Amino acid sequence: METRTVIDAHNLSKVYNPDSIPVNAVNEVHLHLERGEFTSLVGPSGSGKTTLLNLIGGLDQPTTGKVLINGTDITAMAPNALIDFRLHNIGFVFQAFNLIPVLTASENIEFIMLLQKIPKAERTRRVRELLEAVGLPDKGDARPAQLSGGQQQRVAVARALASKPQFILADEPTANLDSHSAATLLDIMEKLNREEHMTFLFSTHDQRVIDRARRVITLVDGRISSDTAPAGLSHA
Repeated sequence: METRTVIDAHNLSKVYNPDSIPVNAVNEVHLHLERGEFTSLVGPSGSGKTTLLNLIGGLDQPTTGKVLINGTDITAMAPNALIDFRLHNIGFVFQAFNLIPVLTASENIEFIMLLQKIPKAERTRRVRELLEAVGLPDKGDARPAQLSGGQQQRVAVARALASKPQFILADEPTANLDSHSAATLLDIMEKLNREEHMTFLFSTHDQRVIDRARRVITLVDGRISSDTAPAGLSHA
């Protein structure tokens, strides 16, 4: 498998309330991820996991430092350019699913491809492939309210993959799922990682996710306190 840097964060910091009582949510973080990694970002509540994920995904701007995605500095982009870059390069999976309730599963998956102006025939083919990939080939016409939590999260994963992103950022993706649904979702993500070399970065408290990770990065008070693989090989 070709080795290629996907995420490169340099000296990344985020300070909230700098003019009153400053809160250092992320504090001088350096992070480097290669294509095909399957990494969990862990730490206690308030450690900065979600903030770091949002900075890497371009959903928030750092106070200092920069984030390079495939060598492109997204922290230097104008807002409209950043929106377009996210659309084509970064997939997001959130704890709350964030599906559009009035759309079917197929339409939720297709939506991001509409924004990308992908032709109808290609959208239809890719929706069918993605529903198959996440184990929901017969649920394309179902709306979110007709799906279980686990099924909704699988649709969210399919939607994240629809844009053919460089990587997936997943913020507590299993938090609202029972053990069976969480295991099914993680099986799907591992398969995508193994077969398509899709890069995943999770923010999680869930030991079920941590146990599957091939790299675990621990944040404490906004700083990386450890960065290890299960075999003990350091990525720091």
